[in-house]
Amino acid sequence: MSYLKFEKALMTNLQDSLPREVLRTNRSGAYSCSTIVDCNTRKYHGLLVVPVPELDDDNHVLLSSLDPTVIQHGAAFNLGLHKYRGESFSPKGHKYIREFNCDKVPTTLYRVGGVVLRKEVVFQHYEDRILIRYTLVDAHSQTTLQFRPFLAFRSVKQFTHENSAASRDYAQVDNGISTCMYAGYPSLFMQFSKKNEFHFEPYWYRGLEYPKEQERGYDSNEDLYVPGYFEMPIKKGESIVFSASVSEIGTSGLKRLFEKEMEARKSRDSFFHCLINAAHQFRNRTKSDERYILAGYPWFKCRARDQFIALPGLTLSIEEQDYFELVMKTATKGLREFMEGKPLSVKIYEMEKPDVPLWCIWAIQQYARSAGKQQCLKLYGKLLREIIDYIEAGKHPTLTLEESGLLYADGKNEAITWMNSTANGRPVVPRSGYIVEFNALWYNDLRFLASMAAENNHPQVAQHYEQLADKCKAAFVDTFLNEYGYLYDYVDGNMVDWSVRPNMILAAALDYSPLDQKQKKGVVDVCTRELLTPKGLRSLSPKSGGYNPMYTGTQSQRDYAYHQGTAWPWLGDSISRPA
Repeated sequence: MSYLKFEKALMTNLQDSLPREVLRTNRSGAYSCSTIVDCNTRKYHGLLVVPVPELDDDNHVLLSSLDPTVIQHGAAFNLGLHKYRGESFSPKGHKYIREFNCDKVPTTLYRVGGVVLRKEVVFQHYEDRILIRYTLVDAHSQTTLQFRPFLAFRSVKQFTHENSAASRDYAQVDNGISTCMYAGYPSLFMQFSKKNEFHFEPYWYRGLEYPKEQERGYDSNEDLYVPGYFEMPIKKGESIVFSASVSEIGTSGLKRLFEKEMEARKSRDSFFHCLINAAHQFRNRTKSDERYILAGYPWFKCRARDQFIALPGLTLSIEEQDYFELVMKTATKGLREFMEGKPLSVKIYEMEKPDVPLWCIWAIQQYARSAGKQQCLKLYGKLLREIIDYIEAGKHPTLTLEESGLLYADGKNEAITWMNSTANGRPVVPRSGYIVEFNALWYNDLRFLASMAAENNHPQVAQHYEQLADKCKAAFVDTFLNEYGYLYDYVDGNMVDWSVRPNMILAAALDYSPLDQKQKKGVVDVCTRELLTPKGLRSLSPKSGGYNPMYTGTQSQRDYAYHQGTAWPWLGDSISRPA
């Protein structure tokens, strides 16, 4: 039984169904994303969205959508759905949806009179290919299917509009066509498992509108090109598989390929299995076999801090230690290149942020708990020492170990922490100096390394780390703990930030805390009283100046609200122990 299932009443109510989105990814960074009724509401939505490294570092929408049409007795019933200007929806195919579920793959059941059509969608794991299987579950008379592809061929950050530069040329391929609208793009191959007729009827559909872009204060309109339509008969009980890809495929194997991809999917029959499936969505593997964790879809790449924070939860928590090791192998290469002052050969962004090595050690600490200290020492013992030595020697460009035992980082003119929103080139939250979570992590990391050195029979090394940790602990309490029982967010000379923010929770929650039990309780009590919500911890207390809990409006308005009261669940997730 599917854990994610939506009935007709919800699917036909656009107010309820349009906010619900479905994401399918592969391992190259390509994806397919839309709403559960297949109406694109963002410029980032598309049926086939792929990286085109020959053009830039962005993803590109090649195939925006595919409209199926059921024809019986000469009457056509279009199952597509698009929003146009003026709150106009056409052709309103959602009214034929009877059910949507997401057991192994997203599945939509349509009913048109006596016709029952099932649609199942998978994204091939290691190819930039979307596969859709259409099965005629029931029909009482001769049935024909038509398919109209809506093409964009543009970056996810842009829009396309009717123009004379777009090529209308196409070539016949095995049970389909290939086409390319603009030079520099790969050809798009659209093929079926069954012989069909392609009718060339080029037409621009004008004025499609994306409401999510309107909400964000962006332009929201574009035109999409439809080169024509595919047509084929279908019998009761028959299945037809559609493939859209940047490479041609032998169509005789499409049905077997779909089944193979289906078998590789885990059933979403429980909340935990849904989480496993979601964790796998963020995996990324390059042609050179480098492994990454992407920071998010649809617009983020691999970012160093995000990767280290998320890595234990996306691997160790679901008993996939091997993938942790694969990602760390790539990350280790990047870290060493950064520490040696070499250009990065790996595709990890923001490696220069000062807390990245601190989060790296924390991630390895979670691995040690899962795999054991000896295995951890074998794989990462040398890297751990290199990171600590690098920081202690003052080689990091923006992170300095002060005589007090605390780490200092200059963030006045650049956003250097996870609260990284900027406006007009300046950080909205200019956290600088002694930053509370940096130093909580530093203390935790030192204690962890001391325990690892002791495990490895290096008592002098362990003693050195313990001395650094003792010094840090005394200075931490003196610097951050205030008379009201919570921690300053940062301290920079005479500048003391009294704002109640969630960063201090790390000092109470890490394995090794510089606080005693009473002090930790005070921190937790304040966070519970002023920051806790059902969705996570607020980024700022309602009692603090500048509180803004609503992430809405223009880009500028959202930038100023991003870390000024909005709730973030990761602070709780990141400190949970792997199972």
